[in-house]
Order: sequence, then structure tokens, then C-alpha cells
Amino acid sequence: MATLALAAVGAAAGSALLPAGIGILGTTISGATIGAQLGSLAGSYVDNALFGSSGQSRTVEGPRLSDLQITASTEGTPLPRVYGRARLGGQIIWATDFEEDVTTSAQSSGGGKGGFGGGGSTTTSTEYRYYANFAISLCEGTITRIGRVWADGREIDMSRLVWRLYTGSESQAPDSLIVSREGSGNAPAYRGVAYIVFERLALADFGNRVPQFSFEILRSAETSDGDIRSIVLIPGSGEFVYAPYPVRQTFAEGVSQAANIHTFEAGTDWAAAIDQLQVSLPNAKEISFVVSWFGTDLRAGHCQIKPGIEVTNKMTLPVSWSVSGIARAGG
Repeated sequence: MATLALAAVGAAAGSALLPAGIGILGTTISGATIGAQLGSLAGSYVDNALFGSSGQSRTVEGPRLSDLQITASTEGTPLPRVYGRARLGGQIIWATDFEEDVTTSAQSSGGGKGGFGGGGSTTTSTEYRYYANFAISLCEGTITRIGRVWADGREIDMSRLVWRLYTGSESQAPDSLIVSREGSGNAPAYRGVAYIVFERLALADFGNRVPQFSFEILRSAETSDGDIRSIVLIPGSGEFVYAPYPVRQTFAEGVSQAANIHTFEAGTDWAAAIDQLQVSLPNAKEISFVVSWFGTDLRAGHCQIKPGIEVTNKMTLPVSWSVSGIARAGG
């Protein structure tokens, strides 16, 4: 860019300063030509300095942290007790220094145009990525499980993170990560406290800081949950409520939405429900499934019992709805 701009400026300046040109070996060279060549030469050096084609090497470094900022942790904060379901923020009770990963890459470029710029240059880029290890106390134990988790007010997919939940029993052992960092004799087990440990949480999505977490905490108030041996499972009337794999409804090419995924707790609503069931009713070994069929008429003499659908013109992938050989169009 500078080569073209300064060549044009040089041509105009040369034409004004040397309107008659210069005679060399019997040949007259116009002032515009001389000015254009000088401007082009100056512009090539500017371009080489800016865009790295002068044979020189440049080093570019990304932002780097000097300190780790963590979510609030206040000494003497009361430890809540949960019955039923509640959303709580928690407190940082343990953390390590942040971990820094350094990634360096080099990119070479060729020489400049018109013989200027030498044999190219190399630009070296250094990026810094940060990870955090920490534990957050939730409430007084023993809890049943946690549900959804939010970071900075946005629900996150916990299946993409490395984490461990301790429900707060009086016999829970210390976390393996805390033991490895603090030593076997110095790692507390936090017995009686429900807490969660995050291992190598990537901080890039949170502005290189530990985000403000909040957790959906569940604690059963029933003492008879352990006595339940069998249940009746009634999602009932959904088209893909029992599907163990994701099903998407397609509206147009490249436009779709999940038909049986409404939570980040698991891959599908079915998987999330079964996981919750196993935690809440650990001794339930038998399940009676309910599958809903529908009547076509309120008059008993005219009513037919058949499987039903929501709409007839829905397109789903990777499977289409069908029951006993009846396709969607006939449902």
C-alpha cells in the first residue's frame, strides 16, 4: 500500500520539480519517472517494516496475567442448610495458583515485490492460556445431588469440565487433587460439608478469571427414599421422551433445534432423568414403563385407540417417528 501511495506522490513531486526531466547518456528521463521510482523505493521499505517482508523477524505476544482473581471467599460466612431444591452461590475454600500454558507458533512470509524486501521474514506469536484448580463449598451435607450449574449467570455444560462432587457425608475422603497438592497429611476432607472441586478449568471464556458460580442443589427431605424398590415411569406422551440419543427437529437447511434435549445435565432428557433417578432412589431396581396411546373420539362406539403425534409435518433426524409400522403421516 505504501509503495503505491508514495510512488504516486513521488511522480507528482518529480513532475513539478523537474518538468524538463534529466538527460542521461543521450536519453531524457522525465521528472515524473524519477519521482515515481524514488517514491516506490521509499514505500517498499515502509511496507517491509509494517508487514514483515524485509527479512526481519517479529515477535507478537498475547495478553498475560500477573495475578489470579477468584470469586468471593469471606471468612466466617454462614454455611447454609438446604431442604428440597435451592440455588446457591457457594464459597471458595481451596485453590491453587493458576496454571499457564504457553503456545508459540511461527509463520513465514515471502520477499517483497519488485526485488525489494529480501528473502522474507518470520513472525513468532506467543499465546498464553490459563487454567484454575479450586474447590467451592456449597452447603451443609448430606445433599442428594446438584442439578444445573451457572457461571456468570449462564448455564454451562458440566460434561465438558473435569469436576468432582462431595455430598458432605461424615465419612468422605479428601479429594485426590487436593491430596496431590497439599500432601496426604495436610489435605482436609471437609466432612459434613458438601463441596465441588474443579480441575483445570479453562479461564479463557470467563475473561481469564474464575467466574461467579451458582448451583442448583437438591436434598431430599424424605427418609423413605432408600426403601423404594420399584417405580412407574410416566413421561407418557412425548414423541422422543424415551430416546437415549439426541433427536433434532429440522425446519430448513441448516436450521434445527433439539427435540429431546432441554438441559445441560446430560446428553438427552432421558439420560438426565435416569441419572437423577439413580441418585435419588439408589435402591430402585425395577421400572414399569408407561407409553401413551390416544382415543380418536369421545364416543365409545366410535373411538379408536392409536398412537398419536403432535403435528404431521415435522421432520426429525437421525430418526423419524413411527410406532408398530405406523408412520407420522398416519399417526
